[in-house]
Amino acid sequence: MKLKFNRWTEEEFMKVREEVLKQWPTGSEVNLDEAVAYHKALPDHKNFAKKLVDAKEKGITLAQPRAGVALIDEHIELLNFLDEKGGADLLPSTIDSYTRQNKYEECERGIIESRRAGRSLLNGFPGVNHGIEGCRKVVESVNLPLQLRHGTPDARLLSEIMIASGFTSNEGGGISYNIPYAKSVSLERTLLDWQYVDRLIGWYEEQGVSINREPFGPLTGTLVPPSMSNVVQILECLLAAEQGVKNITLGYGQCGNLIQDVAAIRALREQAEEYCEEMGYENMMITTVFHQWMGGFPEDEAKAFGVISNASVSAALSGATKVIVKTPHEAIGIPTKEANAEGIKTTKMVLNLLEGQTLSDSEELNTEVELIKKEVKAIMDKVAELGDGDLAVGTVKAIESGVIDIPFAPSMYNAGKMLPARDNQGKIRYLEVGNVPFSQEIIDFNKSALEERASFENREVGFQLTVDDIFAVSKGKLIGRPE
Repeated sequence: MKLKFNRWTEEEFMKVREEVLKQWPTGSEVNLDEAVAYHKALPDHKNFAKKLVDAKEKGITLAQPRAGVALIDEHIELLNFLDEKGGADLLPSTIDSYTRQNKYEECERGIIESRRAGRSLLNGFPGVNHGIEGCRKVVESVNLPLQLRHGTPDARLLSEIMIASGFTSNEGGGISYNIPYAKSVSLERTLLDWQYVDRLIGWYEEQGVSINREPFGPLTGTLVPPSMSNVVQILECLLAAEQGVKNITLGYGQCGNLIQDVAAIRALREQAEEYCEEMGYENMMITTVFHQWMGGFPEDEAKAFGVISNASVSAALSGATKVIVKTPHEAIGIPTKEANAEGIKTTKMVLNLLEGQTLSDSEELNTEVELIKKEVKAIMDKVAELGDGDLAVGTVKAIESGVIDIPFAPSMYNAGKMLPARDNQGKIRYLEVGNVPFSQEIIDFNKSALEERASFENREVGFQLTVDDIFAVSKGKLIGRPE
């Protein structure tokens, strides 16, 4: 198929689907009509989309961890522990690295070796290999909605199996699960593969089953300017909406300055709704997710809890619908279930204390919202221009030309010319614009903000600012000041 920004026809979708389901034997277990009936029999409290709608209407922020191990019973035990001991509101199934690369034979070996060892030898849950029966055992053994979280450029078979199993949310997208994750996977390929996933979810929506879609907001998680991540979120939102998806959660990774973080979530929600309305997508439910700090963590647990608590404040005051929780073991490796639960409890305590509170409008906050929106619009206008009105084609050209440029991404298709750094208040600004199509006014604003910091620190504006900022939080500060 040729990439274009159009809803797939039933014939196109079903033709590709025949080949997708043949990728691994468990694909033969998927029956869409039976899956729809299974979803309709699930109680509302196990539906991710419905729980997000309820949280948005009540103005509360839900807490969700990351978690996943190789074997079904151990995975169920882990998830129930995070619910009962941690107090999670929503549950994940984080998928293993082999599945993310569609290496199902290696997954099978990993499952066998995990059984022999009596512990998980995979870094996540191999949903494709466990198939419908195994995944449904998880759905039926927990009491909260389940989300599929992974990092897979081609998630077509994975999505087919786990959605049919009763999972009611799927994270990812053609940009956000390619450019920050893969080195040599073409963007055209992943956009097509994710159009398939979105058409699948759109098909379920048409049968009366609402499945939540969540593009991955933090991208590389390293000094990503809010406008750049917001552009990716809005594009993936529109790509999904075109395929019939109605319930979409747009993500943002904490930058660290409270004003900028609150402004970013507000701008993201407002602009996404505006673009959806402009393009004629009706009955959309747009919610937001705030990812706690995605950069380096301090090794000291007390300091790590400080980072988690700080992020929880920003999530609450931004009005995000949910927050993805970190653990005090981030600097060490895969956390224990106890550490994961501690991160959730810490987050929930802060969310409870701040329930109903918001950050009051101020000149600084409103200025930041408008700046982010201007930067986003400049990029979005250029994407549309490059694609001659086709946002899918325009997205490919925009990334190839550096109009969309994600800092520190491994993809060979990413320009890597844009560089970020913090200003004197810790807001992330554009140090080097590269080919990002900003007006001179926007460029000058970013430049002056960084010059103010450099003057304060008595040094030159340059790449060393970026380097120092990357390591700052792990050393106990937000801004990488010279020692």
